[in-house]
Formats: sequence, structure tokens, C-alpha cells
Amino acid sequence: MAKDVFIGQKEYFKGINKIQFEGPDSDNPLAFKYYDENKVVAGKTMKDHFRFAIAYWHTFCGTGEDPFGPGTQIFPWNGAADPMDAAKEKLDAAFEFFTKMGTPYYCFHDRDMAPEGSNVAESERNLIEITDLARERQEMTGVKLLWGTANVFSNPRYMNGAATNPNFDVLAHAGAQVKAALDATIKLGGENYVFWGGREGYFSLLNTNMKRELDNLGMFLAKARDYARAQGFKGTFLIEPKPMEPTKHQYDFDTATVIGFLNKYGLQNDFKMNIENNHATLARHTFAHEAQVAYDNGMFGSLDINQGDPHNGWDTDEFLHNLYDATELMLIMLENGGFKTGGMNFDAKTRRSSTDLEDIFIAHVSSMDTMARALLIADNIISKSAYTQMRSDRYASYNSGNGAKWIKGELGLEDLAKIAAEVGEPKQISGKQELYESLINKYLK
Repeated sequence: MAKDVFIGQKEYFKGINKIQFEGPDSDNPLAFKYYDENKVVAGKTMKDHFRFAIAYWHTFCGTGEDPFGPGTQIFPWNGAADPMDAAKEKLDAAFEFFTKMGTPYYCFHDRDMAPEGSNVAESERNLIEITDLARERQEMTGVKLLWGTANVFSNPRYMNGAATNPNFDVLAHAGAQVKAALDATIKLGGENYVFWGGREGYFSLLNTNMKRELDNLGMFLAKARDYARAQGFKGTFLIEPKPMEPTKHQYDFDTATVIGFLNKYGLQNDFKMNIENNHATLARHTFAHEAQVAYDNGMFGSLDINQGDPHNGWDTDEFLHNLYDATELMLIMLENGGFKTGGMNFDAKTRRSSTDLEDIFIAHVSSMDTMARALLIADNIISKSAYTQMRSDRYASYNSGNGAKWIKGELGLEDLAKIAAEVGEPKQISGKQELYESLINKYLK
């Protein structure tokens, strides 16, 4: 076994060595074909472009259960009767997986890592004990924490929301949980902290004071920010938009909605977006659209890499293998400078019928290769085709003359009316959409 692979008291993924790059001609499902972490593309290594992270919850906690049946995956780290002993085994399995995959980061919810106790104090003690061990393993392996978060949506107390709950006592519990999760994230050197409002929304306006709930949410986020900053956290706070499910209407519907919310409550200088592809789909947007909106408003933070089923209105969290979607995303990221503190977290799960442990590796390898291949295609499109110039040329009329005056704010409606009368009917100019779309196919190699 390679020296840079973490093995705890026992090996959980037996027979699987560290995943290696073997190139496009390889038929090995447990080898990278396109993701070569040291390959430099557009001035950065692939490792730095992607900053890949493993999602603790799906990968080590999700056994494939759904509303119609129990889980189908049997994990060897779930055998201990004592919940804390099981959490320690799961932690060892996680770091074995991280190091065998060679991914530099991971992400977690508090309840993924440590079981909830019988009261607030016991829950916090559990999290402290497990994250003490996680810190040791980070130091041993060099794996880092991309972001932490609190699961304030699964416990029945949060059935009507957490920070937006009509019952203040529930909001207080959410505050205690977020405080502990922030402490854990800071201890582990997390570069970001995510707020995902799993149940921050409503089912019916008949019993909802939406303004009060949004005011409470804005106050909650501000107090969480203030606490973390006072504890020395210098990272980025992230909001993850989602339009629906489980509530009928989520307050963090999409990127544009969240940006408006952050600006209203004075949070725009500390918070940015954590965008998930499947959530974009549910909002009737594309992954690329949400990323572009975030970049255009200086709010791009991090990404959850997955995809949804276009024929299903549910958050299916599939591993991203759609090369076209990935390429359009990478075009935007390359043109806007990529990540600062964020990364690509695989918020994805193997299908319920994929029950072999190696399937977890195959899924991550395939998706990492999809992103690497998309990066290569996008870089070729930008550097070898007329794509950038073509798009710039569409707006050339704003570079001089009256168009330039308009950009500078020098023309009013009376000026526009006069110009329209002078120029007459504008020349029809094709958008050439099919030509733009054909570029991906041309460079699909």
C-alpha cells in the first residue's frame, strides 16, 4: 500500500489502492483517464482548478434508503453498537477513502461525523471528541476541510424550519447547533462555512408570516457571522440556494433571490454562493446560469458537483457525467478566474442498486474525469477558437459612438428617441446560437 494512504485500525476498502492517472486509453474503471492533478491548464494545475472535496454524508452515511424501502448498501464501518464507536470507524473509513482517491478536501454536516446526544451538551461533547480525532487525521494525511455545516433540518424539532421557525425555542436549538458546528469548522481549519436552509421556507402562506421569518433568518445569519469572526474565522460564509423540496417554497430559491436577500440584510460582504447543479435544475436554471449570476454579482463562492434527472422533480443527487453541462460551466469559470476559497464538493450518491464498495470509487473517478475533460475542452475553445471574439463582437456597438455614450450614462430617453428616428429600422443581426453550440462538439476530444 502506498505510504500516503491512510489506514486506521483496519482497512475498509480492501483490494483498492490509491487511484492513479493512466490516461485516455486506459480501460481501468479505478484509474483516471483525464484528471491528472499536476497537469497545468490555463496557468494552473488541475488540482488547483477543481479543489475536489468528498461529501461526508452521501459517501459514508447514505445507504440508499428511499421513501419506498430501507438502505441497500452494507458499510463495514457501521457494525459497532455504540454510536460513538461507529462514528470513529466511519472517520477512519473516510480518511482511507480520501487518501486513496487523492482528493485534497472533504465537507461535513455535524451529524454526519458525530451522533446527536440526549441534550445540547452531550451533542457538543460528541462533536468535539470526533473532530479532535479528525484533526489528527488531517495532520497525518494533509487532507483539509473545505467547509463544515450544521444539519438543522433532519431532527423533527425542525419540521417548521430552524432559523425561520415560529417557535423561538427551536431557533435557540438551531443557534446552539450552529455555534458548535462553527467551533468544529474553525478547529479543523475549514476554509468556508455553509448554511443550507433545508427547511427554511413554507408550505402555506395561510399560516406563515413570511416577513418575520425572513427577518429572523437575516438576524440569525448576522449573529452567526459575528460569533465566528469573534472566534477568529477568516473564511467565507456560503449560502446554498434551493427552490423547493422539502418545503413548497424555499426562501433561498436561487442565486439571484439569495443575492437580493443578502443585500437587504447587509450580509453581502461576508456571504457568497455555494451552487449545486441539481438545485439549479429544480429552479429551472442551468448550472452555468447560476454560476454566471454569482460571478456577475461578485458572489461566486463554491460548487456542489452533481446532476439531477431532467424527468424527475426530485433532488436525485447523481454524479455529474453530462460533459456538455460540465463544459459550459468550465467556460464560465475559466473566463472569471475560478475559485478563491471554494472548491468542487461531490454532493452526490451512488444509485440505490449500486451496492459494491468499489462503485463509490468508480462514481467519483468518473465525475472527476468528466470535470477534467470539460476543463480541457473549455480551454481549447477559449484559446483556439473565435468563441471569445465572436461574443465580444455581438456587443461592439457599445464600444464607440452613441453606444459608448449610453454606457457612460450620457444619454436619456429623449436622446434615445432622437437616435431611433435618425437610424431607422435597425439591421437584423443573427445571434448565431447554433454556431456557438457547435463549438463544444468541435472540441469534444
